[in-house]
Formats: sequence, structure tokens, C-alpha cells
Amino acid sequence: MISTTLTMESGALLGTLAVMAVAGYLHTVAGFGLGMIVMGAAGGIGVASLPVLAAVVSLLTLANSAIALPGGWRGLGKHRVIALAMGIVPSIMLGVWLLAWLSASSMALLTLLLGALVLYGGVSVGLRPRPRLQESPSWSYAVSGVLTGLCGGLFGVPGPPAIYHCYRQPLPLETIRLLLILCFAITSGMRTLFVATQGGLTADVWELAIWAIPVVGAATWLGRRYPPACSAEKMRRVAMLALIALGMFILIKGLLSLATLGG
Repeated sequence: MISTTLTMESGALLGTLAVMAVAGYLHTVAGFGLGMIVMGAAGGIGVASLPVLAAVVSLLTLANSAIALPGGWRGLGKHRVIALAMGIVPSIMLGVWLLAWLSASSMALLTLLLGALVLYGGVSVGLRPRPRLQESPSWSYAVSGVLTGLCGGLFGVPGPPAIYHCYRQPLPLETIRLLLILCFAITSGMRTLFVATQGGLTADVWELAIWAIPVVGAATWLGRRYPPACSAEKMRRVAMLALIALGMFILIKGLLSLATLGG
């Protein structure tokens, strides 16, 4: 019999897995980011440790990318991939360091940052960036990589900066999709590797991952087998409104924490 994670009571574990199940289902039917929902709901409400959740989200994202990417990365353009990687790798380390430092010194500020990221992620779902007439230069991919790596290092959620930048490029949608998957794979892989060298892949991380993988897999199967009656666009709106509301809730929670400290 598998025990619950060392730092989580059974109720918190069940709550976290329930969030992951909903996130997996929404991700399947609406194409929305799994990591953003998990970090926003489970992390923001406080049912699990942010460092543990971020590590598990990275492992889930890495596994998902490994399944979706093989054979599809060729032809994405070496200049794009190299520029993204050059921005991602160093900022991943900074993001992980910031997470550890803020977790120990200022949970209120960390909560505010998470709330801002979740709110931005929700708003970005509703944005329809107009593609540029000409592709952006390589350095812009590197800048996007820095922001992506910072978000990925902090919370295991690399999505919003890269998504917005890539969708502004005059590229085929399939190329953009594969470029984003590769970007997520690089971010999650480097984060996992760096965290492992720091001793961050603890028993709690692996144990929660063992619980999470079948739960998310089952939710993904349900999403494919029993999609909702409404359209994918409506589901995206539901996800967008849910994340905006959740982001505002987390921001208010962080502000109240700061006010309490100040008082």
C-alpha cells in the first residue's frame, strides 16, 4: 500500500489529485495548460507545497512533451530553437533559486507572483495576437526564452510568454504548436535536471508524481472519450474565467498576508 506524501495529509493529497484530474480533463478538451491550472488551484489555495507541485508539474510536462514531440521537431529552425534554449537555460536556474529563497523568506511575495502569473495566463487565453508581417529576429526568441525560463523555474509553468511570442510569428500553426512543445520540453527537462542536482527531487515529489500520472492519464482518456457537449471555444472561455478569478483570489490572499505582516 502506498502511503500519502510525507508533507501532505490524506485530505490535501485527495484535493491536489482532484485538481489535477480537472486540469487534465480541461487540458484535453480545451487545449489549455495543465501546469497553470494545477499551480493556480492547488498551489494558490495552499493544499500542497509550491516547490513540490512545481517539480511534479515539470515531470508531467516532460512526459507529455516526450509523447507528443518525437519526429516532429525537425524543420522548426535551428536559429529559433537555439535562441529559445539560450534564454531558457540560465533563467531556469534563477527561477528555481528565487522559488527556494522566497519559500524560505517571503511566502506572501511568492503568493503575489503566483497570482500575477495565473491572472496573466487567464487573460492571455482570451488574447488573439495578430501575426507580424515578418518573423521576429532571433534575439526576440532569446528574450522570450528568458521570461519562459523564469516562469518555468519559479512555478514549473513556462507557458504564457512563449505562447504569446510564438503566436505573433507568421508561421504555420503546426510549426507553432511543435515549437511550443519543444520549448516546454527544454524548460521542464532543464528544470528537472537542475532541481535533481540540488537534491530537490525528494521522496515527496516522486510519490506525488506516482499518484498524479495515472490520475491525469485517466482524466485525459475521459476528455477524449467523453468530451462535453459544448464547443472547445466555450471550454476555453470557462478556463479563462476560472483562471482570472483564481488569479485575483491568490493576489488578494497575498495582499492580505502582506498587510498582516505589516500590521
